[in-house]
Amino acid sequence: MIPLTYVIIGITVAVSIWCFNNRELKYRLTFSPYSARHQNKWFNTITHSFVHADYIHLFFNMFVLYSFGYQNSSYGAFGLEADYVNFFGGFGQLWYGLLYFGGILFATIPAFYKHADNSNYLAVGASGAVSAVLFASIILNPFNSIQFIFLPGVPIYSIVFGALYLIYEVYMSKKAKDNIAHDAHFSGAIFGVLFTIAIRPETFTELITQIAQQFN
Repeated sequence: MIPLTYVIIGITVAVSIWCFNNRELKYRLTFSPYSARHQNKWFNTITHSFVHADYIHLFFNMFVLYSFGYQNSSYGAFGLEADYVNFFGGFGQLWYGLLYFGGILFATIPAFYKHADNSNYLAVGASGAVSAVLFASIILNPFNSIQFIFLPGVPIYSIVFGALYLIYEVYMSKKAKDNIAHDAHFSGAIFGVLFTIAIRPETFTELITQIAQQFN
């Protein structure tokens, strides 16, 4: 069976590149809380996740999704989708898909709260859903090491990275001086954690146990 992660990446890359060359289509698929509320254009609460601002935006979102969603190596498959399949068997991909698309929707909640009457607010990108995948992976594997391209040879525990990431997103959301939807990143991350605990409650116990073991 084809990994759902790869299907999502393929569709997102294709649609994003198509929209780079078709401004009208990009506008139609872009998320607008105002249009959703006042013109019943609810479809863009989903479609905006397949559109990106530019190639850099697209690359980073898809790179993170690939890194934490699903990879296959000589040692076997790993990543969140592989974990879900291991936990839930044939329903693993279904739960993974619900996590991803639930992350898309959940990440739009702050924008609806803040900008439902602002016709100038527009948003694109899969960052909310990718944050859901990232943080679901973190809560399952809190002490895996993460290494960054710009900090080679400097590993950091995934749970430490997650905490720093959330603090940064809250801080930047309050500053609100850039065009990045930091509140969507935060909301997507929280959804990833809550969703994973909801469908697999023992995740929380395992998390506490792993944290406790670090202090023994």
